[in-house]
Amino acid sequence: MFFPLRTENLLFIDKLKKSWLIILGLLVLYVPTFYNLSQTLWAGDEQAHGPLILGIVLYLFWKNHSFFLEEGEPSLFIGSLFFLLGLICYILGRSQDILIFEIGSLSLVLLGLVWGLKGRTIGKHFLFPILFSLFMVPLPGFVVDLLTGSLKRHISEIAEAVLYYCGYPVARQGVVIMVGSYQLLVADACSGLHSIFSLSAVGILYIHLMEYKNRTRNYLLALCIVPIAFFANLCRVIALILITYYLGDEVGQGFIHGFTGIFLFVIALFTLFLLDSVLGMVYKQKNSLQKV
Repeated sequence: MFFPLRTENLLFIDKLKKSWLIILGLLVLYVPTFYNLSQTLWAGDEQAHGPLILGIVLYLFWKNHSFFLEEGEPSLFIGSLFFLLGLICYILGRSQDILIFEIGSLSLVLLGLVWGLKGRTIGKHFLFPILFSLFMVPLPGFVVDLLTGSLKRHISEIAEAVLYYCGYPVARQGVVIMVGSYQLLVADACSGLHSIFSLSAVGILYIHLMEYKNRTRNYLLALCIVPIAFFANLCRVIALILITYYLGDEVGQGFIHGFTGIFLFVIALFTLFLLDSVLGMVYKQKNSLQKV
């Protein structure tokens, strides 16, 4: 059975055929980049979200593809500036193996093309997926080290304080927590930076897809993403300490270690959705009072 294509999709395909040179140029530039990432950076746990971010960006472009059919006012000068800046970043990043520039150039190149071909009016519909692609860019090493060290220190201090208050035999030296006869190191992976990064991407995508007109609600949700991720990771560290204390080091560092990370990420998402529901009821009630 064959399903007929809608007229809108046929027109869009016709537009793509006319833009084959631009599409070919993008493929030549970035297919090798994404292939190299799939063999290196994206193969690890810390940047495993990269392919998912890329898929979401492509989906969002396809979702708004009807806007390409509208007539816009091309901004060739501004579009050319972004496009050339993106190419310079790509060449620098590709030749010097600087992933921040190589991957980050995609946002500038896409912004330059959309802005240059369709102008500001239509380009705003693609601004979110273009900016969302920045989640594929790995943070600089010195930023990761700075954030990771700070997060580990705060996680260790709070975990120790909570457990001590609950009456457990716990002590701390730096990021090493002693509980009973066990010593546990709060490693880089336990800092929660990856969870914060991943939850931020999911949370911002959620806010965008919900399309709330109330900006205050959107801002509150966005501001709560990092605290929720931090709290969820704190709960994970405390849970692992207690599991090790009661069941031993083998259990705490085995399957449960990875499972708690996934479980608490789901809990963090659920907390974000719950907060959104509460805000929805609050603003709905405010609107009702205003009408009365």
